[in-house]
Amino acid sequence: MVETHDHFIQRLNAHGNKRAKIAKGYRTRIDSNGLLVAEPRRSHFLPSAGVLKLVMVMLIGFLSFKSLVLAAYGPVTYNERLAKLENGTMIEKIGAKALKIDPVTEAVANSVGPVMR
Repeated sequence: MVETHDHFIQRLNAHGNKRAKIAKGYRTRIDSNGLLVAEPRRSHFLPSAGVLKLVMVMLIGFLSFKSLVLAAYGPVTYNERLAKLENGTMIEKIGAKALKIDPVTEAVANSVGPVMR
């Protein structure tokens, strides 16, 4: 009797695990007996498309911000302000490295600069 109860608990746990996996997404297929079987989709180790889109939007926004500030102040004033940040606290030094002029920022600032003035 104990063996039967243990097997029942194992089957019940397996069923619960399968339901939890199916809740995340499933696909159906026809078994060799003609029975429809729902199988859980395989999980992917890559982040979802929503996360990638969010990261891309944030990166584009940050580069646009840098470009607009560079176009508004000009490269001389921008570099003077970055020099002040480089002499500050650790967070300010990290910010200065992130805000340093790169080729993409410079190209966008050069194209947006005449429009802003």
